[in-house]
Amino acid sequence: MNDAAWRRDAVVYQVYPRSFQDSDGDGVGDLPGIAARLDHLRWLGVDALWLSPIYPSPLADSGYDVADHAAIDPVYGNLADFDALVAACRERGIRVLLDLVASHTSIEHPWFREHPDWYVWADGGPPNNWRTAFGGPAWTRDERSGRWYLHSFYPEQPDLDWRNPEVHAAIGAVIGFWRERGVDGFRVDAVQQLMKDRELRDEPPASGRFPLPLHPELAALEGVRSRTDPEIGIALAALREAAGEALLVGEVYVPSTALAEYLEHLDLAFAFEFLHAPWNAAAMSRAIGPAAALEGIAWVLSNHDFPRLATRLGERAARAAAVLLLTLPGAAFVYQGDEIGIADGPEGDPPRDRAGRDRHRNPMCWEPGPHGGFTKGEPWLPLADPAPASVAEQRRDPASLLHLYRRLISLRRELRGELEPLEAPAEQFAYGRGEHAIAVNFSARQEPAPVAGEVLLASEPGWGAQLPPGGAAVIRRAGV
Repeated sequence: MNDAAWRRDAVVYQVYPRSFQDSDGDGVGDLPGIAARLDHLRWLGVDALWLSPIYPSPLADSGYDVADHAAIDPVYGNLADFDALVAACRERGIRVLLDLVASHTSIEHPWFREHPDWYVWADGGPPNNWRTAFGGPAWTRDERSGRWYLHSFYPEQPDLDWRNPEVHAAIGAVIGFWRERGVDGFRVDAVQQLMKDRELRDEPPASGRFPLPLHPELAALEGVRSRTDPEIGIALAALREAAGEALLVGEVYVPSTALAEYLEHLDLAFAFEFLHAPWNAAAMSRAIGPAAALEGIAWVLSNHDFPRLATRLGERAARAAAVLLLTLPGAAFVYQGDEIGIADGPEGDPPRDRAGRDRHRNPMCWEPGPHGGFTKGEPWLPLADPAPASVAEQRRDPASLLHLYRRLISLRRELRGELEPLEAPAEQFAYGRGEHAIAVNFSARQEPAPVAGEVLLASEPGWGAQLPPGGAAVIRRAGV
């Protein structure tokens, strides 16, 4: 399981633990529940699962406010349950990635009081104009000390000071703890936030439009001192040293053209322009080209923070998007439920996430009936309404979205070579991978495929050399 070659074209399945499978009837997904559903992942053919945070947390930010980096929140189980999950994954050839929240902790983490020098502080009031990711000032007064602490997210999430070598050692110990328990790697949260300006200077006004969605207050600033600091390599090198050969996937919320310096230390980094690009040929070409030129791109079209694929694109385009995602060269990440077409669902009552992201996190639908087989109790969030056909129902339908994902993951293993742009009509995006060509038709009409050859797989069954409206196909090129 230590062979590094797997990561080059890995398919990683993101599990949102609260919403995957509940084993004890309390309405919240847990580690034994995940273990009970691993055969679904094996049947799909994925290489690894990534667990969103499972650490103890007061849930000010849905678990990304970590109160103990080396423990399991009791709602999910305990360390014995985690060890059993890792062992069950090993038996099925599935690797395990954890979410590593390294830029900040919960204000309830013991470190905040026991090691205050591990955090970023100022005296006499906020020293600059920095804003949080959710809007509002990035500085809050600590009532106990009278000093002001920095938080790039909510006030309950104070930022760690990655200029302090003791922070390197502390996070390194966390990495070592989980590596000893068999973890194969980490998705590192909010990497661009790790290093801050040494002098805590004001952010200058934005010189242009940032190419990814940001809160308006954040978008009005250039973002070169509160994030994306030029000395980010100090923090990245410390993470790399601690992780050794373990996989490091960076959630680096910057344009693809700025990823190269991060990939000097990380194995993979997400291409967020791909996730956020409008669904048309020109936008996809602009998003994919610069990212595909880099070594170490992780392609993603959906996750727990943004509207789901089926909601953004609709059913037909979501099928074509699956073809695109799973045929690009590089790693691909699939968010739980996208393989059955779960759309955004209702929020909790009252809402659980104050940034309005509940609707991207509703429980899985495993089988027909009440609560979709997710729980025997009352689910922590309601299921999406209307619920898609369940995993069990789609398993019985060879034309289902679920079977399309499985066929794509299997066919993906045959694709070779880097991305070769191909000439295509204006409303198509097409590229070659060795003897294969992939074409996506963004138009509302039937279109001929841009290359001759055998159609091995289409986003919708029953199509030959013609691309369906809004559809996609994988073609074995004639004469290649």
